[in-house]
Amino acid sequence: MSDSKKDGSAKVIPLRPLKATKASERKWGKGVMGLGFCIVPSLLLRAQARLGLNARQLAVLMHLADFWWNAERKPYPSKKTLGERLRLSPRQVQRIIAELETAGLVQRIERRAAHMGKLSNYYDLSGIVKRLKELEPE
Repeated sequence: MSDSKKDGSAKVIPLRPLKATKASERKWGKGVMGLGFCIVPSLLLRAQARLGLNARQLAVLMHLADFWWNAERKPYPSKKTLGERLRLSPRQVQRIIAELETAGLVQRIERRAAHMGKLSNYYDLSGIVKRLKELEPE
């Protein structure tokens, strides 16, 4: 083992700040970006009409995407939470999600806890991902 490794003085290469973060902070402000952000492909917005999405359906999809932090864990916001964010009733949110499910863009997966019963659904967004991949070459 070298002397630098023994005494802990091994050279550490510092990470460079991401340019996108800096650009986003310049554009939106550090405080705003510090509250979090959601990454969605621009194609989702640009292909809204081709996907047959109305404004409310797109808004619900965007909010579901905001809860989808990593690919391995499906989002599970409650209809109440989505409704509060969108100024819709939980029943309106439920109808919109049913429309998205009928269109094959979202799949609801029931979530239960043994001691509490039914919880908010998981939402599988692989349908919209698949559709966007099909549109991508165009």
